[in-house]
Amino acid sequence: MASCRNQVLYNGSRVPDLTGELQFRLRGHVQFLAGVVGERNSRRYRRLERAREYIEEVFTQSGYWIGHDLYECGGKEYRNVVATIPGADSGAPVLVVGAHYDTAWGSPGADDNASGVGVLMELARTLVDEPAAASIRWVAFTLEESPHFKTDSMGSRVYARRCRQRGDSIQGMISLEMVGCYSSARRSQGHPISLMRWFYPDRGNFIAVAGNYASRSLVRRLSRLLSAHGELPVEHIALPFVPGVDLSDNWSFWEEGYPALMVTDTAFFRNRHYHRSTDRPETLDYRSMELLVRGLAEALIRL
Repeated sequence: MASCRNQVLYNGSRVPDLTGELQFRLRGHVQFLAGVVGERNSRRYRRLERAREYIEEVFTQSGYWIGHDLYECGGKEYRNVVATIPGADSGAPVLVVGAHYDTAWGSPGADDNASGVGVLMELARTLVDEPAAASIRWVAFTLEESPHFKTDSMGSRVYARRCRQRGDSIQGMISLEMVGCYSSARRSQGHPISLMRWFYPDRGNFIAVAGNYASRSLVRRLSRLLSAHGELPVEHIALPFVPGVDLSDNWSFWEEGYPALMVTDTAFFRNRHYHRSTDRPETLDYRSMELLVRGLAEALIRL
């Protein structure tokens, strides 16, 4: 594979011109995680470990040293995988970009969440040599799904709590949660509140940036940057509470008082394969995922 270190201008962008190849890599990540490994969780521990090993291999091949956030649950060891772009100085603030690599029971988890992990790894590859004012931590979280969700054994909950205990200066967290399902068909997009259908599209062809009210500044900034530098339509929301907005790893960072948001295709409001055995690689839109990587890379450079 061509290295992302050899960067050229692409439509005025600093993001590498990898049209076709980027889609190929994204498809390959999802195919391995959801097609070869399949269901991966605490009930399928060996498969979960194989997924972790694959993520570490990809980060290492991209030029990163790997860190582990290790903890024990039910007599087994679990690891959040961490790769870091250091900031301009040791006191630089930190931006965390993460995605969970486990799946719901009975699901191979292509959209949920091999899609998010694939985008995470390609963002890390793309930006490995990009100078950064803030440190960027790419984190693949374990044990996001039930029965660990919103418990002390949730991988991102463990990590966020440790960040707070260390006094890490985290300026924001971005959770990549289901980013591979898109449709231009009418009424392909549902809404968590019926009133929202008057303000948001009924076609599921956009990426959503969602957060709580305390994270509204981060939500607005990332939405503006994605809209300005990406090709995917972008919608955003940051209200005191919207059903579904707390259903990912961003919740763990809210619990520790950090601003955090979710970048998502809106999950079960759009994807009929959510948490089912049919959540398979062939159901995803890799062209849209490529556009998301490009848009996010440019947004992160400026964020």
